[in-house]
Amino acid sequence: MSSSNRPLSPHLQVYRPQITTMLSILHRITGIALAVGTLLLIYWLAAAASGPTAFATAQELVGSIFGRLLLFGWTFALFYHLSNGIRHLFWDAGLGFEMQTAERSGWAVVAASVVLTVLSWVLGYMSMGGA
Repeated sequence: MSSSNRPLSPHLQVYRPQITTMLSILHRITGIALAVGTLLLIYWLAAAASGPTAFATAQELVGSIFGRLLLFGWTFALFYHLSNGIRHLFWDAGLGFEMQTAERSGWAVVAASVVLTVLSWVLGYMSMGGA
């Protein structure tokens, strides 16, 4: 076997990251975030079933600034993963592989995720008697 000094596979220093690459990485990260966030939901539900003291403790955590940031991030992860999953369904059907279409659909996924996250939080705030 002869040895060469060239890399065996493309390296990140060679290629400029594309939106499809970044969205693929974000899809995996949001999948993990949803799994971890589900543990928080299970804790909250278990606390609700355990009694008023345990539930008050869980509500204090979820209602804190840190808890609300986690919930906001979890909401974004949910809508991003959902939107990108729908995009992948189109890809599974063989649609949207053209570079321009893939880029546009990627930006549409990001926009839909942001809009749906903000909309759900605004509507949730309003339904709780907010301004």
